[in-house]
Amino acid sequence: MGVGAQAGWVALVGGGPGRGDLITLRGLRLLRRADVVVVDRLAPRELLDELRADVEIVDAGKAPHGHNLTQDEINALIVERASRGLGVVRLKGGDPFVFGRGGEEALACAAAGVPCEVVPGVTSAVAVPALAGIPVTHRGITQDVAIVSGHVDPSHPGSTADWDALATGPGTVVVLMGVAALSRISAELIKRGRSPRTPTAVIHAGGTAHERLVTGPLGEITRLALAADVSSPAVIVIGEVVALRDQLAVGRIPDAVDDGPAQAG
Repeated sequence: MGVGAQAGWVALVGGGPGRGDLITLRGLRLLRRADVVVVDRLAPRELLDELRADVEIVDAGKAPHGHNLTQDEINALIVERASRGLGVVRLKGGDPFVFGRGGEEALACAAAGVPCEVVPGVTSAVAVPALAGIPVTHRGITQDVAIVSGHVDPSHPGSTADWDALATGPGTVVVLMGVAALSRISAELIKRGRSPRTPTAVIHAGGTAHERLVTGPLGEITRLALAADVSSPAVIVIGEVVALRDQLAVGRIPDAVDDGPAQAG
Protein backbone atom coordinates (compact mmCIF):
# COMPACT_ATOMS: atom_id res chain seq x y z
CA MET A 1 0.00 0.00 0.00
CA GLY A 2 2.22 2.83 -1.31
CA VAL A 3 4.52 4.05 1.46
CA GLY A 4 2.18 3.12 4.29
CA ALA A 5 4.71 0.68 5.79
CA GLN A 6 7.37 3.39 6.00
CA ALA A 7 7.56 6.51 8.10
CA GLY A 8 4.62 8.79 7.42
CA TRP A 9 4.98 12.10 5.64
CA VAL A 10 3.01 15.10 4.43
CA ALA A 11 3.50 16.88 1.10
CA LEU A 12 1.84 20.26 0.59
CA VAL A 13 1.37 20.18 -3.17
CA GLY A 14 0.43 23.16 -5.27
CA GLY A 15 -1.76 21.88 -8.08
CA GLY A 16 -1.45 24.97 -10.26
CA PRO A 17 -4.19 27.17 -11.71
CA GLY A 18 -6.82 24.51 -12.38
CA ARG A 19 -5.88 22.28 -15.29
CA GLY A 20 -4.46 18.91 -14.36
CA ASP A 21 -1.61 19.15 -16.86
CA LEU A 22 -0.21 22.27 -15.16
CA ILE A 23 0.83 20.52 -11.94
CA THR A 24 4.59 20.06 -11.47
CA LEU A 25 6.26 16.71 -12.10
CA ARG A 26 7.27 16.49 -8.43
CA GLY A 27 3.72 17.16 -7.32
CA LEU A 28 2.35 14.49 -9.64
CA ARG A 29 4.91 11.92 -8.47
CA LEU A 30 4.05 12.45 -4.81
CA LEU A 31 0.34 12.38 -5.60
CA ARG A 32 0.77 8.95 -7.19
CA ARG A 33 2.66 7.71 -4.10
CA ALA A 34 0.13 8.98 -1.57
CA ASP A 35 -2.02 6.84 0.71
CA VAL A 36 -4.23 9.81 1.64
CA VAL A 37 -5.10 12.87 -0.45
CA VAL A 38 -6.73 15.87 1.23
CA VAL A 39 -8.02 17.97 -1.64
CA ASP A 40 -9.16 21.59 -1.92
CA ARG A 41 -12.07 22.88 -3.97
CA LEU A 42 -9.87 24.56 -6.60
CA ALA A 43 -7.31 21.77 -6.92
CA PRO A 44 -7.11 19.85 -10.24
CA ARG A 45 -9.59 17.16 -9.30
CA GLU A 46 -9.35 15.25 -12.55
CA LEU A 47 -6.02 13.93 -11.24
CA LEU A 48 -7.89 12.04 -8.53
CA ASP A 49 -9.24 9.68 -11.19
CA GLU A 50 -5.71 8.35 -11.74
CA LEU A 51 -5.11 7.34 -8.12
CA ARG A 52 -5.05 3.80 -6.78
CA ALA A 53 -8.40 2.44 -5.65
CA ASP A 54 -7.22 2.14 -2.04
CA VAL A 55 -6.24 5.80 -1.66
CA GLU A 56 -8.31 7.68 0.91
CA ILE A 57 -9.63 10.93 -0.56
CA VAL A 58 -10.76 13.60 1.89
CA ASP A 59 -12.65 16.59 0.49
CA ALA A 60 -11.55 19.67 2.40
CA GLY A 61 -12.88 22.13 -0.17
CA LYS A 62 -13.61 25.55 1.22
CA ALA A 63 -16.58 26.95 -0.66
CA PRO A 64 -17.48 30.59 -0.02
CA HIS A 65 -19.56 30.89 3.17
CA GLY A 66 -19.41 27.15 3.79
CA HIS A 67 -16.43 25.03 4.87
CA ASN A 68 -16.26 21.25 4.68
CA LEU A 69 -13.48 21.22 7.29
CA THR A 70 -12.06 23.97 9.45
CA GLN A 71 -8.37 24.71 9.16
CA ASP A 72 -7.74 23.22 12.61
CA GLU A 73 -9.52 20.04 11.51
CA ILE A 74 -7.39 19.85 8.37
CA ASN A 75 -4.20 20.31 10.39
CA ALA A 76 -5.22 17.59 12.81
CA LEU A 77 -6.22 15.21 10.01
CA ILE A 78 -2.97 15.38 8.04
CA VAL A 79 -0.88 15.02 11.20
CA GLU A 80 -2.96 12.06 12.42
CA ARG A 81 -2.74 10.18 9.12
CA ALA A 82 1.00 10.78 8.79
CA SER A 83 1.51 9.70 12.42
CA ARG A 84 -0.03 6.35 11.43
CA GLY A 85 2.75 5.88 8.89
CA LEU A 86 0.80 7.02 5.83
CA GLY A 87 1.91 9.27 3.00
CA VAL A 88 -0.37 12.32 2.85
CA VAL A 89 -0.68 14.77 0.00
CA ARG A 90 -2.46 18.01 0.75
CA LEU A 91 -3.51 18.93 -2.79
CA LYS A 92 -4.22 22.63 -3.26
CA GLY A 93 -5.00 24.95 -6.10
CA GLY A 94 -2.27 27.37 -7.13
CA ASP A 95 0.68 27.51 -4.73
CA PRO A 96 0.50 26.29 -1.11
CA PHE A 97 2.04 29.49 0.26
CA VAL A 98 0.02 32.05 -1.77
CA PHE A 99 -3.17 32.47 0.27
CA GLY A 100 -3.25 28.68 0.59
CA ARG A 101 -2.67 28.41 4.34
CA GLY A 102 0.19 26.08 3.62
CA GLY A 103 2.27 27.80 6.24
CA GLU A 104 -0.24 26.89 8.94
CA GLU A 105 -0.20 23.26 7.87
CA ALA A 106 3.60 23.16 7.75
CA LEU A 107 3.72 24.60 11.27
CA ALA A 108 1.31 21.91 12.47
CA CYS A 109 3.53 19.21 10.98
CA ALA A 110 6.65 20.75 12.53
CA ALA A 111 4.99 20.88 15.96
CA ALA A 112 4.08 17.19 15.67
CA GLY A 113 7.45 16.11 14.31
CA VAL A 114 5.96 14.96 11.00
CA PRO A 115 8.22 15.14 7.91
CA CYS A 116 6.79 17.73 5.54
CA GLU A 117 7.68 18.78 2.00
CA VAL A 118 6.40 21.81 0.15
CA VAL A 119 5.93 21.40 -3.59
CA PRO A 120 5.43 24.83 -5.15
CA GLY A 121 2.66 25.25 -7.68
CA VAL A 122 2.06 27.81 -10.41
CA THR A 123 0.02 30.47 -8.64
CA SER A 124 -3.21 31.54 -10.32
CA ALA A 125 -2.21 35.16 -9.66
CA VAL A 126 0.29 34.89 -12.52
CA ALA A 127 -0.94 31.86 -14.46
CA VAL A 128 -4.58 32.80 -14.99
CA PRO A 129 -3.76 36.23 -16.49
CA ALA A 130 -1.01 34.63 -18.61
CA LEU A 131 -3.38 31.98 -19.97
CA ALA A 132 -5.77 34.80 -20.89
CA GLY A 133 -3.03 36.72 -22.71
CA ILE A 134 -2.24 39.23 -19.95
CA PRO A 135 1.38 39.42 -18.72
CA VAL A 136 1.43 40.84 -15.19
CA THR A 137 4.72 42.66 -15.98
CA HIS A 138 5.93 44.02 -19.30
CA ARG A 139 9.00 46.02 -20.22
CA GLY A 140 8.15 49.67 -20.71
CA ILE A 141 4.82 49.35 -18.89
CA THR A 142 5.46 48.08 -15.38
CA GLN A 143 8.24 46.40 -13.44
CA ASP A 144 6.23 45.45 -10.37
CA VAL A 145 3.14 43.49 -9.44
CA ALA A 146 1.25 43.22 -6.16
CA ILE A 147 -0.84 40.16 -5.23
CA VAL A 148 -3.64 41.02 -2.83
CA SER A 149 -6.30 38.99 -1.06
CA GLY A 150 -9.78 40.34 -1.69
CA HIS A 151 -11.15 38.19 1.13
CA VAL A 152 -10.82 41.07 3.61
CA ASP A 153 -12.76 44.28 2.91
CA PRO A 154 -10.36 47.18 2.16
CA SER A 155 -12.01 49.27 4.90
CA HIS A 156 -11.80 46.49 7.51
CA PRO A 157 -9.29 47.03 10.34
CA GLY A 158 -7.96 43.53 9.67
CA SER A 159 -6.81 44.44 6.15
CA THR A 160 -3.00 44.60 6.03
CA ALA A 161 -2.78 45.72 2.38
CA ASP A 162 -1.40 49.21 1.77
CA TRP A 163 -4.22 50.51 -0.39
CA ASP A 164 -2.63 53.95 -0.76
CA ALA A 165 0.46 52.37 -2.33
CA LEU A 166 -1.64 50.06 -4.50
CA ALA A 167 -3.69 53.00 -5.76
CA THR A 168 -0.84 55.40 -6.54
CA GLY A 169 1.87 52.97 -7.68
CA PRO A 170 2.40 52.25 -11.38
CA GLY A 171 2.38 48.50 -10.97
CA THR A 172 -0.13 45.78 -11.72
CA VAL A 173 -2.55 44.80 -8.94
CA VAL A 174 -3.77 41.21 -8.95
CA VAL A 175 -6.63 40.42 -6.56
CA LEU A 176 -7.52 36.86 -5.59
CA MET A 177 -10.79 35.94 -3.88
CA GLY A 178 -12.13 39.40 -4.64
CA VAL A 179 -15.24 39.03 -6.80
CA ALA A 180 -17.67 39.59 -3.93
CA ALA A 181 -15.77 42.74 -2.92
CA LEU A 182 -15.11 44.02 -6.46
CA SER A 183 -17.19 47.17 -6.08
CA ARG A 184 -15.52 48.06 -2.77
CA ILE A 185 -12.03 47.32 -4.09
CA SER A 186 -12.46 49.40 -7.24
CA ALA A 187 -14.04 52.26 -5.28
CA GLU A 188 -11.22 52.20 -2.74
CA LEU A 189 -8.51 52.31 -5.38
CA ILE A 190 -10.21 55.16 -7.25
CA LYS A 191 -10.78 57.09 -4.01
CA ARG A 192 -7.08 56.78 -3.17
CA GLY A 193 -5.83 57.91 -6.57
CA ARG A 194 -5.99 55.16 -9.20
CA SER A 195 -7.52 56.39 -12.45
CA PRO A 196 -11.05 55.08 -13.12
CA ARG A 197 -9.87 54.55 -16.72
CA THR A 198 -7.28 51.95 -15.66
CA PRO A 199 -7.70 48.80 -17.80
CA THR A 200 -9.10 45.97 -15.67
CA ALA A 201 -9.90 42.32 -16.27
CA VAL A 202 -11.95 39.80 -14.31
CA ILE A 203 -11.17 36.21 -15.30
CA HIS A 204 -13.51 33.45 -14.10
CA ALA A 205 -12.27 29.82 -14.08
CA GLY A 206 -9.13 30.78 -15.96
CA GLY A 207 -7.47 28.13 -18.09
CA THR A 208 -10.48 25.81 -18.03
CA ALA A 209 -13.28 25.08 -20.48
CA HIS A 210 -15.49 27.33 -18.34
CA GLU A 211 -13.27 30.41 -18.57
CA ARG A 212 -15.10 33.71 -18.87
CA LEU A 213 -13.26 37.02 -19.19
CA VAL A 214 -14.58 40.56 -18.80
CA THR A 215 -12.47 43.65 -19.44
CA GLY A 216 -13.16 47.34 -19.02
CA PRO A 217 -12.10 50.47 -17.16
CA LEU A 218 -11.75 50.20 -13.40
CA GLY A 219 -14.62 52.60 -12.84
CA GLU A 220 -17.03 50.39 -14.78
CA ILE A 221 -15.69 46.89 -14.16
CA THR A 222 -18.17 46.03 -11.40
CA ARG A 223 -21.14 46.81 -13.66
CA LEU A 224 -19.62 44.87 -16.53
CA ALA A 225 -18.81 41.85 -14.36
CA LEU A 226 -22.31 41.80 -12.91
CA ALA A 227 -23.83 42.02 -16.40
CA ALA A 228 -21.73 39.03 -17.47
CA ASP A 229 -22.69 37.12 -14.31
CA VAL A 230 -19.04 36.53 -13.40
CA SER A 231 -18.66 34.62 -10.14
CA SER A 232 -15.99 32.99 -7.99
CA PRO A 233 -13.39 31.64 -8.60
CA ALA A 234 -11.96 34.58 -10.46
CA VAL A 235 -8.77 36.59 -10.72
CA ILE A 236 -8.92 40.37 -11.00
CA VAL A 237 -6.12 42.18 -12.85
CA ILE A 238 -5.82 45.97 -12.61
CA GLY A 239 -3.22 47.83 -14.66
CA GLU A 240 -2.06 48.95 -18.08
CA VAL A 241 -0.88 45.41 -18.92
CA VAL A 242 -4.51 44.39 -19.41
CA ALA A 243 -4.57 46.39 -22.65
CA LEU A 244 -1.92 44.08 -24.10
CA ARG A 245 -4.44 41.28 -24.36
CA ASP A 246 -5.83 42.75 -27.56
CA GLN A 247 -2.36 42.58 -29.14
CA LEU A 248 -1.18 39.15 -27.98
CA ALA A 249 -2.26 36.08 -29.94
CA VAL A 250 -2.13 33.66 -27.03
CA GLY A 251 -3.91 30.32 -27.13
CA ARG A 252 -3.46 26.63 -26.44
CA ILE A 253 -1.58 24.45 -28.91
CA PRO A 254 -3.61 21.30 -29.61
CA ASP A 255 -2.29 18.16 -27.96
CA ALA A 256 -0.39 15.87 -30.29
CA VAL A 257 -2.19 12.76 -31.46
CA ASP A 258 -0.19 9.55 -31.58
CA ASP A 259 -1.10 7.94 -34.88
CA GLY A 260 1.09 4.93 -34.20
CA PRO A 261 4.12 3.78 -36.20
CA ALA A 262 4.64 5.09 -39.67
CA GLN A 263 3.49 2.77 -42.45
CA ALA A 264 5.92 1.61 -45.07
CA GLY A 265 5.36 2.35 -48.73
